Order: sequence, then structure tokens, then C-alpha cells
Amino acid sequence: MALPLATAPEAQLDALFLPFTIGELKLPEDARVLFLRARGGSRLRALAGSDVLCQQSFRPFADQLQRDGAALGEPSDDDRFGAVLVLPPRQRDEARALFARAARHAQPGAVVLAAAANAEGAKSTEADFVRLFGAVHSLSKHKCRVFWTAVGESLDAALLAEWAALDAPRRIAGGYLSRPGLFAWDRIDAASAMLASHLPPDLHGRVADLGAGYGYLAAQVVAHCPDVTALDLYEAEARAIEPARTNLAEAVTASGRKLAVEVHWHDVTAGLPRRYEAIVSNPPFHQGRADLPALGRAFIEAAADALQPGGRLWLVANRHLPYESTLASRFARVRTVAMQEGFKVIEAVRA
Repeated sequence: MALPLATAPEAQLDALFLPFTIGELKLPEDARVLFLRARGGSRLRALAGSDVLCQQSFRPFADQLQRDGAALGEPSDDDRFGAVLVLPPRQRDEARALFARAARHAQPGAVVLAAAANAEGAKSTEADFVRLFGAVHSLSKHKCRVFWTAVGESLDAALLAEWAALDAPRRIAGGYLSRPGLFAWDRIDAASAMLASHLPPDLHGRVADLGAGYGYLAAQVVAHCPDVTALDLYEAEARAIEPARTNLAEAVTASGRKLAVEVHWHDVTAGLPRRYEAIVSNPPFHQGRADLPALGRAFIEAAADALQPGGRLWLVANRHLPYESTLASRFARVRTVAMQEGFKVIEAVRA
């Protein structure tokens, strides 16, 4: 049931590899290359002859890279590369931390190359790149900008340290641990809070949270559903795993009872490995800035497949999202529990 990744920003990838395809850049054949936030495994043919290590924390993209035969992993602290490719995210703190990481892994004289879509803040992203690395070469294509430079030995050490620290988990509203770039990373999401306020206290047994983020909704299940005995969190973004584990451990400690808690780096659309008495979810419905309602529907399908007979799905969604037909086709009873501030809370019971 895994969704195709057609929604990935192909134009950004095309822009990133443009300097290689037009001959503006050419790497030594024995160059070691690090590709941060890597995607588009087939495009790595443009780097033929190079030893390429791909880093990707979003599980669907990581799985696609593996299917494409790319070498996937995390560089060690002392690894240095002759070239570093970067697909910076939109969130600025996260992007700055990624540039600092690129600088840390680039050997002197290495090429660092990045691309950003105009609609995703390419101008400010390039300005940050220049601030850290100095003068750059740049091209515009596919409504994106690609920019690169050769790394010198006189990078601003203080700025490098400041930006590297921006990715560290930090406390936000409500005392939760989060980090830049996660969904609603610096606040309690209004839709999730609405769902939490309507969760019935009689949820019991083994429960799952699909698309758990930093763990807010699961922590609310622990706090308000005393008959829950086990809780599994499923989240596709690996950078959320550490904050989610911390938040869940603190919630369990505060509850004063024992629960079996597991946090999984997992693509929910590929299905779930266990069966559950209840599932809660604020399912994603976009990748990047593009709406993708099929993603939310895939979460509903995965929940229906994983629930025990009589099991309940509690979800929240934007009011305009067309989930009702999918819910009606997979569940015996569906009811809208609440509708306010542009959101709807729905309970669906499996036959």
C-alpha cells in the first residue's frame, strides 16, 4: 500500500544536478560524495565513478533510495568528503543546521552544492549559504536556484557552532521536547489538541498513534486513558524519534503506572505489523506544500487493516478533506464527534 513518491519536488532535484548535466561541474572519478537529505536515486548516475553516501531521515524517501540501489547511512563524526550535496528543507533553523553539517563533513577544497525551490524560500536559503561559505556560483532553472562553492579553510567557527546547535531538541509549549522542522515543531498543534480533548477515557489494551511526530497525542493517551496497557508510535521522520521517546517516557512516569511503549521509524502507508484495540491519528495530508489527500486515506486504510474486530479509530482532520467515503467503506460505524475551527474529530469502529 506504499504511496508513489510522485509528489517529491522533482524540479528541485533537476536543479541540483544541473551543474553536472551541463558540464559546469565535474567531480574527480574517485571522489567521495555525501548527499544530505538525498532523493532521486536514479539521478546519482550523474555522479558515475564517485563513492556516494546518501543520508535521508524520512522513511519513504529512504526506502525508495534503497530500492534504487543507493548506499544509505549516516556519516561518522570524522568522515570527510570531496563533495557534499544538500537538499535543504524549508524550515530555516533546520536548513542552517544542515549547512553546518555539510561544512563539517567537507574536506578543504570540497564542493558543497545545494538547491532550493523559489516557492520554498530559495532567495533566503542562498543568502544563508553565502553567509556561511562565502561567494558562490549559482544558476536558475525549473523555478529553483542551485548554488555551490569550494570550501575554504577560514569558515566562521562561531557561526558554524551556532548553526550546528540549531538542530538540537529543545523544550516547547507544554514542556514537550521537539526540534525544528518537525510538524508543528514549536507549538501544540490545534488539531491534535482538539482530538486529545475528545478522546474517551475507556480506550484500552494496545493502542497505536499513526504519524506521531514528537509524541504529543500519544502522551495525552497515556495521561487520560488509564486502561491503555501498551502504546506504539509510528513516525516516518527519524528526527522525531528521540523527542517522542523522551516525551513518552516522561508521560509514563507522570502517570504512575507501567506501560509497554515503543517508537517506530516507519512508513504507515506500507502497513502495520501488529493489531490494536484502538488507533489515534492526526494523519498527514501533504508532502512539502502540496496537498496529498491520498496520504491521509492511506493512513485510514492502514488503521482499518490493523484494528481488531470492534477496534476504534479516532482521528482529526481538516474539515475539507474527503475521508468519509474511505471510512464508510472500511468501518461498520462512523460518526463525527466534533467540528470546530476548521477541523473535524471522527470515531470509526471496525466490524
